[in-house]
Parts: sequence; structure tokens; C-alpha cells
Amino acid sequence: MIETMTKTFVIGDIHGGLRALHQVLKRSQATKNDTLIFLGDYVDGWSESPQVLNYLIALEKKQNCVFIRGNHDELLLNYLKTNDYNQEWFKHGGQSTIDAYEKVSEATRHEHIEFLENNLKDYYLDEQNRLYIHAGFTNVNGIAFEYFPKLFYWDRTLWETALALNPNLTKESPYYPKRFTLYNEIYIGHTPTTRINESIPINKACVWNIDTGAAFHGPLTILDVNSKQYWQSEPLPQLYPNEKGRN
Repeated sequence: MIETMTKTFVIGDIHGGLRALHQVLKRSQATKNDTLIFLGDYVDGWSESPQVLNYLIALEKKQNCVFIRGNHDELLLNYLKTNDYNQEWFKHGGQSTIDAYEKVSEATRHEHIEFLENNLKDYYLDEQNRLYIHAGFTNVNGIAFEYFPKLFYWDRTLWETALALNPNLTKESPYYPKRFTLYNEIYIGHTPTTRINESIPINKACVWNIDTGAAFHGPLTILDVNSKQYWQSEPLPQLYPNEKGRN
């Protein structure tokens, strides 16, 4: 009997870019036997936010998927349930999503509400003590002790601390951030690596940032968690040449 070697892939922020998602899944040669971990922000940016959710709902029926909650996903859920939104969301990708949902049936809206409410996790911790979370956490004792759960998908201090950390500082130093000693690896999205003029996954301390700016001018990224090999789509403006995304 031949054993199939399964892989675990982590996927960065999609932001309505379904064409990019198709590309990275094809380029990585991910199979139905592999686990796919999505880091959140499936919507807001490019024009296919509803189609992205449709695709993910169908994909989950075929293989093992983990869906992390992003801040944009929470903002969309609020809009779908209340038909209300704040202007900040509207300016940061929400307008394209609102426009797209005007063409969506009531049944599909309800299906998406159910998916966003029931299928998304605040975080995922695997058997190798690797944490997958959209943004971060602030409690020095870890995710189970976080007082403000919304920080799981809004925090930026984890990534900023990783970026600013002196690489010569050892874990034994009293100055070493305790948050970086709790998990073997932490995979995040939320803050695009394009902000530091990069468009590839960036590793600082134990933190891997997989958001490579697909909402803006960058590509979407999928990464093999074990090998650290990664594949990318074309930059999203090339896939949606008549759209602005969040630019």
C-alpha cells in the first residue's frame, strides 16, 4: 500500500481576488488530501468577494480547510446582518464588496452569513505548536489569556514588534518578547509585507507574514508550512486590469 504524503499550506489575505486564489492553488499543486489554512480577509478589495466565499464553501466540502477570521470578514458579516457600515470600512475595500453583493441572491447572502458566523476561527493551533492567526495577540501569556478577542484580527503590535526586534537578542535575554517564546511558529496576515517594500513572505523571529499585498499591488501567496516553499499569483492589478482594488 502506497502512503500519500499530505501537506499543509497556508494562504494569505485574498481580498476578493478569486483569480489569484485559482492561480496559487494550481501553481502549488495542492491536492484534496492536503490541508489548506486560510489566514482571513477573504473579502474587500477586488470585485469577486461573494465568489471567493462561494468557492471556499464548496472547497471545504472536498478537503480539510481551516478558515481564520479576518477583520474585513467581520466587517462584512456586520453589513450582511444589519445593512449598516462605517465609513472607514467603505473606504478600505468595503465599497467593492457592497457593490458586488447587490448582485447576490438573498439565499446566497444567508449562506455567507452562516459561513462567516460558524466556519471561521479566531485562531488555529496545530499539533506542532504552530499558531495561525489573522493579526496577532497582545497578552504575554498567549491566545488563551487574551482579554480582547477582537485583537486576534485587529492587532498590529505582534508584527511591529517582530520587525523591530534586534536579531542578535537571544531568547534567554530578559528583553526578549515573551510572546515570541510561546509558539514554535506564528503565521499571520493583516499587515502587507509591501509596507516594507517586500512582496514575498517575510520571517522575523518566529513570525511568518504571508500577506504579500494582494489587496493592493502585490500577489497572493500560498506557502508549504513544512518546507517553506511558496508560490504566488500574478500581481492582482494584472488579474483585474479594469479595477482599483484597495489602491
